[in-house]
Amino acid sequence: MATHAPTTAAPATPAPTQPPAPLSGATGARGALTIEAKVDLITRGLQETLGVDTIRDVLKERDLKLYWGTAPTGKPHIGYFVPMVKIADFLAAGCHVTILFANLHAFLDNMKAPWDQLEARTQYYEHLIKAILTSVGVPIDKLRFVVGTEYQLTREYNLDAYKLAAMLTVHDAIKAGAEVVKQTDNPLLSGLIYPGLQALDEQYLDVDAQFGGVDQRKIFVLAEKYLPKLGYKKRAHLMNAMVPGLAGSKMSSSDPDSKIDLLDSPKDVERKIKRAFCEEGNVADNGVLAFVKAVLFPIAGLRGNASFTIKRPEKFGGDSTYTSFEDLEKAFAEKKVHPGDLKKAVAEALNVLLEPIRAAFNTPELQELTETAYPTGKKPAGAASKKKEKKKHNKRPETADSAVSDAAAAPKDAQQAKAAPAAAPKDAAKPADQAKTAPVEAAKVTKA
Repeated sequence: MATHAPTTAAPATPAPTQPPAPLSGATGARGALTIEAKVDLITRGLQETLGVDTIRDVLKERDLKLYWGTAPTGKPHIGYFVPMVKIADFLAAGCHVTILFANLHAFLDNMKAPWDQLEARTQYYEHLIKAILTSVGVPIDKLRFVVGTEYQLTREYNLDAYKLAAMLTVHDAIKAGAEVVKQTDNPLLSGLIYPGLQALDEQYLDVDAQFGGVDQRKIFVLAEKYLPKLGYKKRAHLMNAMVPGLAGSKMSSSDPDSKIDLLDSPKDVERKIKRAFCEEGNVADNGVLAFVKAVLFPIAGLRGNASFTIKRPEKFGGDSTYTSFEDLEKAFAEKKVHPGDLKKAVAEALNVLLEPIRAAFNTPELQELTETAYPTGKKPAGAASKKKEKKKHNKRPETADSAVSDAAAAPKDAQQAKAAPAAAPKDAAKPADQAKTAPVEAAKVTKA
């Protein structure tokens, strides 16, 4: 499923306390855009597009309908900014955009999401994706949010899945999922089902195109080949480039060393970027520079001031502002920008983007949801503070009589304290047992 995917250093990015700037062009008069202007908006910045003529044909009749899907597996990382920024272009072109939380796919992909955690992870992803969109200024009221199991468990969908299974070869299924589904020497049958279901999603979401990372290309080609065999139309496919990880490989939710989580603390962000590979003069294999290109410049452009500033002391040349990525890349290649200065600027810019996302999740409810979706064994900070406050409130004033009473009760309390750890695991196991037996409820289509 498409997940990748995928500054104060830049003064164009507002301070964390300011609301995000309005999306340029997203709410303007769509009638003023020609068909070619819409095509340019829809396809600009993409690595590849399959079916541009299909897009043009649709635009002659009506606005384009497309979807972007994400499987709620590991915690989303900063690479998710890339598709979110592109979604802003789709909205500016008048497209009807659906975001799919493909929870069933998350389970089918080598059980990356355990069945009893699917519902919590799906809710976590929905809250987080909406927070990202808000952070970059995308109007979420223009989007439709759908959870996969709402329609993927219906009779009609499953009948089509069986029909597809009767014509889809094992070779094509393995090939299609090679860059998306986890590969093993002895693959599970679920991983072979995955690509075909993603193809069916295009029909059941009633879209003209699917958007995803270029790592989805083989699944897109499978959809173009097999949907017409089921009697359905062939869709267009839009692909953004993958954001390199901090070590140079693809940024992945399942590889903590390659990514920065969207809820990482400011210090963690600075630490991870400081450790990232960023060789002086090397622009070919540079995840830090690639992030500036894929995320920071486009977001600054959405806010009407595409620039990026690197701050330096006067003795080292003073501040430098770049109004295009090409200028920054050229300066870095010529070693006019030091890796340390670039990293510091990117860390500051990224923390500005992440601050409203962290703030949105700084509630007891969402902290509890995070712990449920990705258990660590730790109690959410909000729950702990509430318990402490309650205990403090209930504490009775100490008097001579109460002191004697407390002293007399001490041995009994000590015995209870010793027994408490033994009882805790039994009690703690109850929610887990309940979670195993509780069915995953299909969430309803929601609108922000």
